[in-house]
Amino acid sequence: MDSRIQAFVDQAKTTFGLENYYLHHHSLWRDVNYFNETSYTLCLEWFPNGTESDEDGSNPEGTAVIEYNVNTGKLKNAIFVMGETYAQDGITFNGGTEEVIKWIEQETGLTYNEQFQLHKETEDEIECSAIIDGIPVSPSANIEVKWNAKQQLTFFSVHGEFPTGDQVIRETYILSLEEAEHIAKEQVKRLEFPSFEYKKLFAVYAVEEIYIRNKDQMTKPFEMLQDGGTSKKVNHILQWNEPISGAFERKEIDLQEEITLDEAFSCTPSPTTRPITEEDEKKCVEAVERFLRQEYPEDSGIWRVTTLHRDKKFLVATLRTNQHETRVFERKLSVFLNPDTMDVVNYIDNQFMLEMYDSFEASDGVTVTQDEAYEKLKGLFELQPFYVYDDEEKQYILCGKLDCHHGVNAETGEVVLLDDLR
Repeated sequence: MDSRIQAFVDQAKTTFGLENYYLHHHSLWRDVNYFNETSYTLCLEWFPNGTESDEDGSNPEGTAVIEYNVNTGKLKNAIFVMGETYAQDGITFNGGTEEVIKWIEQETGLTYNEQFQLHKETEDEIECSAIIDGIPVSPSANIEVKWNAKQQLTFFSVHGEFPTGDQVIRETYILSLEEAEHIAKEQVKRLEFPSFEYKKLFAVYAVEEIYIRNKDQMTKPFEMLQDGGTSKKVNHILQWNEPISGAFERKEIDLQEEITLDEAFSCTPSPTTRPITEEDEKKCVEAVERFLRQEYPEDSGIWRVTTLHRDKKFLVATLRTNQHETRVFERKLSVFLNPDTMDVVNYIDNQFMLEMYDSFEASDGVTVTQDEAYEKLKGLFELQPFYVYDDEEKQYILCGKLDCHHGVNAETGEVVLLDDLR
């Protein structure tokens, strides 16, 4: 075994008390975060002595899965399958929450009450979330720790990015709902909410979440940043006069990457961090249009390319319909292209998910106006400070997140909890 891997193996065995285990398998993979930074992970799977994989290939109870960031040396995840551990002299917590938090600080290099804070606590688990000056961040990041009745660690996970000081534009929060009233009114939208309990589509006025920048009240859509590599916003409607005959032939999508030791330990940037050029965009749009002419020949003018992003081995074009959607879940098409040849390889259409609502009873009709709905909801709006990562400024900026947990039934005028409609 390579000495660099062996060092992590020895560290895991000592730290987690794995004398009753043997190393069954190890593997490497890489990720690209929304800062467009590449990180490499070493996964070590330790089986309890005398056990093998189950018939279905799953790991036996008590298996220890330990993951390290090979570039920082920090622990990423530690999972004992089914919450069972055979560790001896491993990690135990006898000093309560304070001891667990100190252990988190030691393992992650993060500082409590500066970069993370306690979010949830039970007798055998704590969850922590990322903060900046006590203010939550978006995209979110969290840490979870669990232990058993003997206070032995059974689960540890770090998910997401925890901001550092140089990534933050710090400000004093000054936003108020009164100042944002004109924006709040615009965010009240009529949508069709599907209820599986009633098998019905309810026409409801609800607030479309949005971020409002603290310093100038500019708005920023509420959206999850795309992990996996470089992304680029596009706004291109696809139109054609003639279809292309012949069926499109799908090829298998294989997202597995072969990672070498030298790539991992030198932290070689992933190919997905390469910029998407204007020429890439042009060729991609042309290829997607050819694909639509073949597979969706009647849809000229219906689809719009909204984003391109690199994901593992592929360049992925996200398409949405160029039509006003009133349903909560929108039609979407993801088209996978070979970035070297710009040939379409495969695609995913979420139409099959939306078809499950075709049998639902339609709403009975709208009797409430948008203005009336706003008047009913305006006392229930929430504006919470958030530090939001801006992919153009490459910094976290202070915003207010405008949201509301209630809606107005457009048929009856009743104010309802949106969660009750599911």
